[in-house]
Amino acid sequence: MKTHRVLTGITTSGTPHLGNYVGAIRPTVRASRLAEVESFYFLADYHALIKVGEPARVQRSTLEIAATWLACGLDPEKVTFYRQSDIPEIPELTWLLTCVTGKGILNRAHAYKAAVDKNNAAGEDPDAGVTAGLFMYPVLMAADILMFNAHQVPVGRDQIQHIEMARDMASSFNHLYGEHFTLPEAVTEDHVALLPGLDGRKMSKSYDNTIPLFVPREQLRKLIMGIVTDSRAPGEPKSTEGSALFQLYQAFASAEETTALARAFADGIAWGDAKQTLFERLDHEIAPLREVYNQLIQDPARIEKTLKAGADKARAIATPFTARLRAAVGLRRLDSAVSAATTKAAKSSAPSFKQYRESDGLFYFKLVDAGGQLLLQSTGFASGKEAAAAIARLQQEGSGALDGLRSQLATEADPAAVAQALAHFGLDKA
Repeated sequence: MKTHRVLTGITTSGTPHLGNYVGAIRPTVRASRLAEVESFYFLADYHALIKVGEPARVQRSTLEIAATWLACGLDPEKVTFYRQSDIPEIPELTWLLTCVTGKGILNRAHAYKAAVDKNNAAGEDPDAGVTAGLFMYPVLMAADILMFNAHQVPVGRDQIQHIEMARDMASSFNHLYGEHFTLPEAVTEDHVALLPGLDGRKMSKSYDNTIPLFVPREQLRKLIMGIVTDSRAPGEPKSTEGSALFQLYQAFASAEETTALARAFADGIAWGDAKQTLFERLDHEIAPLREVYNQLIQDPARIEKTLKAGADKARAIATPFTARLRAAVGLRRLDSAVSAATTKAAKSSAPSFKQYRESDGLFYFKLVDAGGQLLLQSTGFASGKEAAAAIARLQQEGSGALDGLRSQLATEADPAAVAQALAHFGLDKA
């Protein structure tokens, strides 16, 4: 039985590299095989337009990334695998979210701040060269996630902020229009979240330091032999700390293999031998996948058919959900019988928790009954996770948690009414 949704995407702006494989493709393909997971995989071609002005490159990258997913074991019959631009509901949701998202939140986005800082350092206008697309990137990413109410989003550590922003947007929308969105959680694998590239920095197309995933065997060996190391000679102990070579090996090797290489570092292994060890370990895993990839890349019509079928599956969810969101915000037929009163009644048909962010930057939650009457109102929390943890405690412990949370509650209605509301969810353990 599918109990939660996992969603991940890759921007179609370049050739897939080892960082994409380790940080996104491999772990989520594994997760897609779990009986309880409903998986969504997409090719983020709208995102590519923010930074790529070469149409042929976007098209080629889309083909390469789709072939990569499939070569690495993605089963389109068991998951929803689609191209972002085949889902017109996503840009529509982007606009709905734009209308509930404070500009101040977007001002704090890492990519935008980095662009502004670079301009300031160069003595230029802070927004020189900054497109609205770059500024709005977090909203489009939130729409990708919230359209399918994903519970978990596997990301690198540098992308966690975007998941937090998606939670903010979902909370704001839910607060205004009722409970429509699940608040997503970021999932990272700490030791591989930021895979190093050839120069030791984060592996990224922006730094031109990537190792393409499916280059021919001899080219892979040549790239690995070019990884930057220090000048310590054979026989001199070498540190695994900060070693790009060791971190790459660790991302592919078992715990026992990693321990063995760490011991070899301490014993003074020559850098050439260490690189050969890394090459053999990587090629052992990648070689069979490379063979399948090379077959797929020669048959783009087959991949196109697969993506169109995936888009049909995705839109079977997105189309009715978008209709529901349109109705929630008031984009309705003029001859419909939906009135403000019936909308309010539908929105308040059961007790519910509502989490949101106020203009003071703090996070709050409240519990309202079936009639919309306030039962509990929290004080402000520094982060959405803290507010969510308090809600989770109430959900797990029922009214028995109230004493422990008293200092975090600003308003509390009649205890009997609160207990009754919690009991409605089957949450009250008293």
